[in-house]
Amino acid sequence: MAIRFHEAAKEFHLYNEKISYIIKVLENGQLGHVYYGKHLTDREDFGYLIEYARRDMAPYPFEGRSDFSLEHLKQEYPTFGSGDTRYPAFELESADGSRVVDFKYKTHEIFAGKKALEGLPAVYVEDNEEADTLEIVLEDEMIQTKMILSYTIFRDRPVITRHVRFECECEAGITLLNCMSGCLDLPDKEYEMVELAGAWNRERHPHTRKLTYGVQSIYSMRGCSSHQFNPFLMLKRANADECSGEVLGFSLVYSGDFLAQAEVDNFDVTRVVMGIHPNEFRWELKKGEHFQTPEMVMVYSENGMNGMSQVYHELYRTRLARGTWRDKVRPILINNWEATYFDFNEEKILDIAEKAKEIGVELFVLDDGWFGKRNLDNCSLGDWYPNMEKLPGGITGLAKKVEEMGLKFGLWFEPEMTNKDSDLFRAHPDWLLADIRRNYCHSRNQYVLDFSKQEVVDYIYEQMRKVLTDAPVSYVKWDMNRAFSEVFSNGNGKSYQGKVRHKYILGVYSLYERLIQEFPEILFESCASGGARFDPGMLYYAPQAWTSDNTDAVDRIKIQYGTSYVYPISSIGSHVSASPNHQVFRNTSLETRANVAYFGTFGYELDITRLPEEELEQMKEQIQFMKENRALIQQGVFYRLKSPFEGNNSAWQVVSEDRSEGLVAYFRTLQPAQGKFERIYVKGLEENAKYEVKECFGSKADLGVHYGDELMYAGLNVSDCAAGIPGVAREQQGDYFSRLFYVKKIEE
Repeated sequence: MAIRFHEAAKEFHLYNEKISYIIKVLENGQLGHVYYGKHLTDREDFGYLIEYARRDMAPYPFEGRSDFSLEHLKQEYPTFGSGDTRYPAFELESADGSRVVDFKYKTHEIFAGKKALEGLPAVYVEDNEEADTLEIVLEDEMIQTKMILSYTIFRDRPVITRHVRFECECEAGITLLNCMSGCLDLPDKEYEMVELAGAWNRERHPHTRKLTYGVQSIYSMRGCSSHQFNPFLMLKRANADECSGEVLGFSLVYSGDFLAQAEVDNFDVTRVVMGIHPNEFRWELKKGEHFQTPEMVMVYSENGMNGMSQVYHELYRTRLARGTWRDKVRPILINNWEATYFDFNEEKILDIAEKAKEIGVELFVLDDGWFGKRNLDNCSLGDWYPNMEKLPGGITGLAKKVEEMGLKFGLWFEPEMTNKDSDLFRAHPDWLLADIRRNYCHSRNQYVLDFSKQEVVDYIYEQMRKVLTDAPVSYVKWDMNRAFSEVFSNGNGKSYQGKVRHKYILGVYSLYERLIQEFPEILFESCASGGARFDPGMLYYAPQAWTSDNTDAVDRIKIQYGTSYVYPISSIGSHVSASPNHQVFRNTSLETRANVAYFGTFGYELDITRLPEEELEQMKEQIQFMKENRALIQQGVFYRLKSPFEGNNSAWQVVSEDRSEGLVAYFRTLQPAQGKFERIYVKGLEENAKYEVKECFGSKADLGVHYGDELMYAGLNVSDCAAGIPGVAREQQGDYFSRLFYVKKIEE
């Protein structure tokens, strides 16, 4: 077991060879936090680490004793009041309006393995030997309510997952006003906080700030995890970089409104909380009812940010993603959206598919515009039956023709939305997530369906099920193109409204679950106007996500670089699109567009029927390269080598787990005049092994044989000179330039 309970000291020690996490039952029956960090040798009593102090104006719960105050003690799951005036991990209200609680330790259970969460995505184990779980039961006897704090520690990973369950046995009931998934009190504030922030078309850019007094937070109140912030934050020591130093990662397995914040008090204690955003959250529990929070995943790394990311990558790729496609390489696809938008018919689609087959594409995906009377974005969402004017044989006929060519067929849905001009809206205006008695906002001419209602989820399920049953569909792109605004569930009472935002996400999860259970062979890709719902919750149902609507290669370097802080390369939807790019109008070479897109699922999104033969031949070569290397890329160990946010040049790499081969990508945004000398310092190789290095495209030069330590510590030369880059043709250089190197171990 990786968890021990020391009875005399009333302490829990969760540990493996990499980390330790220590909890203590305090004198007042509440839980104190003792330690989280690098592995400590187990001992019977760590109580000396608890710091007691008398400080002015602090409330003290014990008469005659003024060194025990929750205001100044580190806690596991604190509430507001009872002496602690910092931001709480939870808050609830009794039937009489009192918000005073007193949850005390009652019992605990330690067991091998990890339980699934009811109705929620979560990290899982395939063998009970992989992890151990601690469940601590606390109870407030006056309000007859229990709180179960759950901790799972993986035996071979520096990972602890946390969540909380409230169980009400009170006749009068209680109301949850706030319930975070986890809280962590740290003994100092000497951290930098890193979050992933942005907007539509520039998602998940890393931003760093030094912790200071007060609250620093990220959040979403948009109904989805959002383009603006991702449900992740990192605390790193100032000296930590990509490959060294202490880093703490916090990631929420949830797709709706969230809050993640770090609060520093006036004695330099840092409190981190993460969970469902309390805005408009009010969850009434009657006797016999319970509430389950989402899961928070904590990762500790003493090997810098890459070390943290690699743990998340492996965990989320193999123990969060599920099903048929979890361990498979992803098919190379072509999507017709940027090729045709709404303007297509069956002949045009088949022309694209036929040309795609010729160059080696494996999957054709039909995007928006195939259903109802959809020719613009102002109608037919919710009417999931084919537009027979565009597609005389319907989806079934088209899909069969595509399959006869030797391609798989994929299809776009936006199941959570409707338009006013739709059969669904005309029949069920009360199914909108809006107060239909008032004015309510649209976005992209569409409105959100109330997925908190079971009848809405059931209706959409039956429509999607019919399409997927009738046609040979191998892939579904699940889109969601607007945030919430006026949240109200029509026909439901006051007590229901505080549950709507969370119940909506539960409805989305339940629809996903029903579909993946019925159609386990289908590859689902999540999308939310690009990257507005790129989060761990979605990865539980769809093992890949459309990373951003911005397909420009230069911008994608930054977007994919930031995304890699948490998410595995196999989850990053990445396409080669047209030049000039449709979002930022930039011209980039086909080679650079592919060199960026390789580091993801890889595909194309442009009208290949209009391309010259020379580019089609180049695409054939790219597709063949990806087929040969996608297992390495999507399942290897990823390293960020040089940040695109810190200069003109950037680099990353992927190395196989056995360190026998790797790919190194180098990107230069603008061509310098008389550029400086530059090297890439490769990572993850065997120091004493010999490696052959070759340029993958361009000159395809053989760069010789080098020992691993040479490549890692002396570096790989990528310098410009006055005459350009030796061996690389002048017309291949210039702005938005990239190079790709293959590194292969030579067996003695």
